[in-house]
Amino acid sequence: MGVSTSSPENSSPERRPEESGIAVVTVDYPPVNALPVEGWFALADAVRAAGRDPATRCVVLAAEGRGFNAGVDIKEIQKDGHSALIGANRACADAFAAVYDCEVPVVAAVHGFCLGGGIGLVGNADAIVASEDAVFGLPELDRGALGAATHLARLVPQHLMRALYYTSRTATAAELHTHGSVWRVVPGERLHTAALELAREIAAKDGQLLRLAKAAINGIDPVDVRRSYRFEQGFTFEAGLSGVADRIRDTFGVTRSEGTVAE
Repeated sequence: MGVSTSSPENSSPERRPEESGIAVVTVDYPPVNALPVEGWFALADAVRAAGRDPATRCVVLAAEGRGFNAGVDIKEIQKDGHSALIGANRACADAFAAVYDCEVPVVAAVHGFCLGGGIGLVGNADAIVASEDAVFGLPELDRGALGAATHLARLVPQHLMRALYYTSRTATAAELHTHGSVWRVVPGERLHTAALELAREIAAKDGQLLRLAKAAINGIDPVDVRRSYRFEQGFTFEAGLSGVADRIRDTFGVTRSEGTVAE
């Protein structure tokens, strides 16, 4: 359990020269990859370390388990209150920034659910490969939170982003593929292979030039994603201070009509 970094050249019987330039950062926080504060910081550290390695030319961000990412650990916030909320705000911002600022391109390999903080990660990635069962969304309003609209806006057009945000609905990998934000949609058993195929194609380029290209592309971005996301987080904290966040969060996972845990 936790965050680990590996290289496909250590596990593939058919090694290719460019695979030595690929680092795979894998998240594994059962049961649904809802990360605690320390998990987000660990992810940020792992991505930064992989990008700083001069031998790395591409990072693949992946996950084990039922889905790619379910956001923050709500139980931790319910238990520790404002201190956990501040910690989650800072940790998520750190992890999202680590992906965005990674010195080399980052390919996100997404399966199952990609929700909340997961949108922050993939929205800041350079490319996304997704399995056919992948769904993307921000159920923040159902969880007493706000944030990551900055990153959802990088995946879908503005009006669709707003509709998804206000309704807490999800979009499928196929739908995001039509908008150009998902590179490929593949069967689940092909996800790892497809992500590595793209990573290999990127890693085949000159490493120094790739780092210059990443810095150049980030430099012409029309939106400062770090500043934009931190602005959103101010309203998340306001919701927490006002009590509305706790009121909504306490109903998470419970049906209002029957008072039972939702499936």
